[in-house]
Amino acid sequence: MASDPGLTRLRLGGSGAAAVASVIGVEYGLATLVHADGKTSIIMMMLGAMMAMMGSMALTGPAVWPKVRTAAFFPVAMGCGLLVGSLVGAHPDLMLVGFVVVMFVAVLIRRFGPAFFFYGFMGWMGYFFASFTHATPAVLPPLLVVVVVAAAWILLLNITVLRANARKTLRRTVRAFSARARAVTRACADLLEETEGAPRQLRRLGNRVRSRQAQLAEAALMVEAWSAEDGAVPPEESAPALRRKLIDAQQAIDRMAAVAGALADGDASFAGRAAEVADLLARRDDTAAEQAARQLANVAEQSARAPVHERLEGWLPARQFAAAALEFVTLAREVNSPARRDAEAEPVDEFQPVVGFAMGNLPGSPAVAAGVPARGRRWNPLARLDMTTRQAFQVAVAGGLAIVFGRELSPERYYWAVIAAFVMFTGTATRAETFIKGFNRVVGTLVGLVASIGLAELTAGDGTAALAIIVASIFCGFYLFRVSYAYMIFFITIVMGQLYTVLHEFSPGLLLLRLEETAIGAVVGFVVAFAVTPLSTRDTVRTARDNLLAALAELLDAAADRLAGSGEPDLDALTLALDDRMRQLTVVAKPLMRPMLWGNSSPDTRHRMALYGATTGHARELAIALRHHPAQHLGGLAPACRALATAATRISETGVGRSQPAVVEQLAQADIALFNQAPAEPGERATDPFIRSLIHLRDLLRSLAVLPVTAQPEPRGDGAVVLGRITDTTGEPLHGRVVLIADTTQRQVAAAYSDASGRYRVEDCPPGSYLAVATATGHEPVATRVAVRAGRETDADFTVAGSAPDVGLVRGVVRDGDRPRSGAAVTVLDAQGGVVTSTRSDAHGHYELPRVPAGDYTILVPGYPPLVIRTRISFEAGRTLTLDLDDERVAESAHDG
Repeated sequence: MASDPGLTRLRLGGSGAAAVASVIGVEYGLATLVHADGKTSIIMMMLGAMMAMMGSMALTGPAVWPKVRTAAFFPVAMGCGLLVGSLVGAHPDLMLVGFVVVMFVAVLIRRFGPAFFFYGFMGWMGYFFASFTHATPAVLPPLLVVVVVAAAWILLLNITVLRANARKTLRRTVRAFSARARAVTRACADLLEETEGAPRQLRRLGNRVRSRQAQLAEAALMVEAWSAEDGAVPPEESAPALRRKLIDAQQAIDRMAAVAGALADGDASFAGRAAEVADLLARRDDTAAEQAARQLANVAEQSARAPVHERLEGWLPARQFAAAALEFVTLAREVNSPARRDAEAEPVDEFQPVVGFAMGNLPGSPAVAAGVPARGRRWNPLARLDMTTRQAFQVAVAGGLAIVFGRELSPERYYWAVIAAFVMFTGTATRAETFIKGFNRVVGTLVGLVASIGLAELTAGDGTAALAIIVASIFCGFYLFRVSYAYMIFFITIVMGQLYTVLHEFSPGLLLLRLEETAIGAVVGFVVAFAVTPLSTRDTVRTARDNLLAALAELLDAAADRLAGSGEPDLDALTLALDDRMRQLTVVAKPLMRPMLWGNSSPDTRHRMALYGATTGHARELAIALRHHPAQHLGGLAPACRALATAATRISETGVGRSQPAVVEQLAQADIALFNQAPAEPGERATDPFIRSLIHLRDLLRSLAVLPVTAQPEPRGDGAVVLGRITDTTGEPLHGRVVLIADTTQRQVAAAYSDASGRYRVEDCPPGSYLAVATATGHEPVATRVAVRAGRETDADFTVAGSAPDVGLVRGVVRDGDRPRSGAAVTVLDAQGGVVTSTRSDAHGHYELPRVPAGDYTILVPGYPPLVIRTRISFEAGRTLTLDLDDERVAESAHDG
């Protein structure tokens, strides 16, 4: 269940094997009916088997009429190839030219949709079959009858006995999600049990945890895609409710995985208890796991209440791990239960999935690479074409070269080189993927060659055994195709060996020749992919990364809209869309995580991918927290969401690892909003999950934008302490909060609450210069500079005066003359020129600035011309001020000045 969600690979393998075996039987019966001779019967069965292999892959999914429409053109596609091949078969030179032209057309028509992918393949196979069997136009009608019979039989099978049941498949996919969730807990248990392991072993176990998290996210996306199929979700159940349950369960598992590494580095007793919880979850003993998680939480809480010098290291991640485990136990009981529809809460609109299937699977790298420009656009006009057209030219060039070099090795068997070159551009996008596919084809052929020789001796003269091995090999090849292309080629090589055995043409030298021709085609394909309109893997990764950051910005903007009360966006759908972008990034970055010949730095790539994965997880946690907490209590965090969304957009524009002032400014704005919203009382924890998620996202975006991509050790405090008192102007102690913010990165480093006497103490501070900010309920915040030295105590007293000013919502419209200005940046500056808050106008020019204190400000709107407005902001009933920003307001401001 876990390795094959929905059993789609099992169905693909079974359908392929059943289709090939039954079509061979049907075509044999047809040959017997028309009294065909032995050679003609074999040709009919081989042609039918070729149709069955392609048709079973094309007719996926549960819907009937799409299959009928697709299968109706199978004979047309195959017939066109047969016709052209029969017309040029008697002219060797013309046949070679036709080979290249047909390859070009077969790839070019892929632009019209997934069905044309198979039509092109069938047309190319028909041409190949007619050319190398020396078919003439006179034998074309019988061959077309064979094709029509095969197409009709394949369609009949796929709409009856081999038809997928959408409802059962959805249930199986949900169970696969549950199984993959347990696999993550098993990986966490293995990591926690290796607390004394070598660093390399711990890294390997950590990579396994992240890999299984990615598989869990993939299963959730497959559930999403199946939920959109007709009849998959029962009428009394709800696809949005199922989506919500899986998102919550996935986030609980991700939280466990996130703190597992911290626990492995902490106290051994905590790690051992957490390993026991994870092991029980992996073995589905949820009752015992719940008891063990409660015990872990109690031990962690006792350590938290102990004096600082007696606390065990790792008590906080232990408490977080226990909380996540308890939440997952609760959700696990609901995941496999029906997702009942809530008539009041469910939207009336039809369910819209964020991802769909492409040829029976989630979209791969071509979906990302379709819009990526090729290298050499300045001097090569072919590089300016779309990806499908570029690949058509690449295939034509590769096919021509494969013919030239393949004929030098064997004038009769050169088509193996052509096939290898053609297939290298099927399902691939970048040059690295093309190289890996060609390499897998050569390896699969080499290993399959050895197996074929041994099996050929066992089945010599036994047609029934040979047919059984052929059908079994087709099943295994189709079943393992999505695991590794090398597996499929291994079994296809066995099929070829058995066919030659049946035809009495088998010899080890023939299979060795196939290996040599395959290697020639693979080398030619890679050279063409590298030299002719090459598509860089790094360019594709950058595009996928930008798509991920754009999806993150969209989610954060939607969260800000929800907080500001300006809309009810579907945060669950946006969360899954972000997961899909992360999946796409993982797919295209996979070649860069392998040590390739041209010097990829796989550790750096893995570190970046870990940052992106953590960003995705914390964004999901933010959406869940907002769903579970009333938005009116979090309205002050809308500017933080807006600022982080803008920062994500700026990072995608400037690139990862490049410190840009625009990014730093937006992160600083997020810091201000987060600081103003942070609870001043230790007991005010209602908004903690949301604030914690925003803080993590801020730190991760800063790491992507400013810090180097390699992991850096955390600075140690070396015993430095900051302490002091918080009082009001009369000297009365205040219960407040002190936060240290680093000058260099604007990141919150440490924080502490004052006690009843107003005293606070921040321990284990890294040496350096900080901005220390103190807040207290009902008072204005105050800040001062603090220099912290290693091994010393630093005094910093705070006196907060007066009450906090009234705050309210400022909103209005930004206009350029009579027209609204969309996307305009609105920045509020105080008397000293400091930024108070900022936002951007929407498509209709509307803007909103929540939680603005009353006072005198300068409002800046950059543009042509810029708007600079000096105004006094005050709030009356309702605490809302409408302030339109246009040329008239500028003139009024200048007159007042």
